[in-house]
Amino acid sequence: MADALRRWSEQLADWAIPEHILAAAPESPWVVPKQVFARRADRQIAAPATPTHQAVLDALPGTVLDVGAGAGAASLPCARSITRVTAVDTSAGLLAEFRRRAEALSLPHHTVEGRWPDVDVEPADVVVCAHVIYNAPDLAPFADALTAHARRKVVVELAEAHPLTTLNPLWRHFHGIERPDGPTADDAVAALRELGLEPAVVRWHKPARPEYARFDELVDVTRRRLCLPVDRAGEVAEALRGLGVDERTPPDLGSSGRDVVTLSWPVSRSV
Repeated sequence: MADALRRWSEQLADWAIPEHILAAAPESPWVVPKQVFARRADRQIAAPATPTHQAVLDALPGTVLDVGAGAGAASLPCARSITRVTAVDTSAGLLAEFRRRAEALSLPHHTVEGRWPDVDVEPADVVVCAHVIYNAPDLAPFADALTAHARRKVVVELAEAHPLTTLNPLWRHFHGIERPDGPTADDAVAALRELGLEPAVVRWHKPARPEYARFDELVDVTRRRLCLPVDRAGEVAEALRGLGVDERTPPDLGSSGRDVVTLSWPVSRSV
């Protein structure tokens, strides 16, 4: 394995939760906060295009394949220029949210439950993949499949730094352990270049927006991510306040972050 690809894989492997902590967790720490994804999609559909949406729109009109689609925040804001969209996600609940929004936009759509790149889907003019790449330790087949399914362009959105780094002070506080601080978007770019890709890089910043309707929702998700029992929710709330979290605009710590990078590369061959 080439150096950058190996570093990417090794850094992601370092995020494994220590076995003794995971074994004692009362609930799965791998939380999918559906309400956050749904709220984010609605906000993006109603807002001006981000650099990611603009990168998608620049290669349309045409079809779109949304990998790790969630509720549709990366693709559905481009609905006016999409002729048909296919959404891939591991969560049936999030795909249901995607379908509801696509139907409201009168957008022809198809959803596929499964993990990329194991699913069987048709190619599209544009492939978009937002906030999934940090879940891809084996980046070569993941990125190769993105490229192989695109006729015109691949667009990838990711946080500037691994999104779970925002929880690092809390892991130190509650468990006394140090968590990794990588990989970063720059590591992703280096790994993609080893695969022969030359992505255009656009860095941008999202304004603060409430990701949860209530502060206690953030507390509960954060508690579960930290492998803590329900009776420590009060401590988690105090720790979040100590980090400066604004209860009026609770962010989803451990999600996408506000410093964002859009990567894109053209695909010139026919598929």
